[in-house]
Amino acid sequence: MRLDAFGERICIMGPSGSGKSTLAVAIGCALALPVIHLDQLHHQPRTNWRPRPAEEFATLHDAAIQGPRWVMEGNYSRLLPQRLARATGLILLDIPAPLSLYRYLRRCWFDRTRHGTLEGADDRANWMMVRHILGASRANRRRYRRMFDDLALPKLQLASARAIDGFYRDNGLAR
Repeated sequence: MRLDAFGERICIMGPSGSGKSTLAVAIGCALALPVIHLDQLHHQPRTNWRPRPAEEFATLHDAAIQGPRWVMEGNYSRLLPQRLARATGLILLDIPAPLSLYRYLRRCWFDRTRHGTLEGADDRANWMMVRHILGASRANRRRYRRMFDDLALPKLQLASARAIDGFYRDNGLAR
């Protein structure tokens, strides 16, 4: 699917370590869209990933989705209905959990300047995230697949590293 089919307000969802942030930056550069990383709205800067109060995050989220043009990456299901109501397209990254875990560990150990990181946060690997990727992500994946099937937006599910690479290649995107 061509990138221009997704419009000017694109949501990217998927498990931790699936490549959401990197893809959002690539699309943002290609289409001159502002990139919004939901982790940066959800967590307080310089706090090592301490969440903001729920109402504060919702206010920041809702202000961000009111923009006329954006590519937004992240999940945060509680706020998903209003995000999808404004979105003009959705890309769901649905790579296998072992690949998500590998990518998560690689970024923690080797990629200290990754896209979407939180200012002042320590991106060291931790057991809570490993358990999330291997456990909680399963239920989320099933829920996101069901949601995906019901959406009328232009949408694309990329279920492997090869599919993601092909999307980059087919759309002239750079990592």
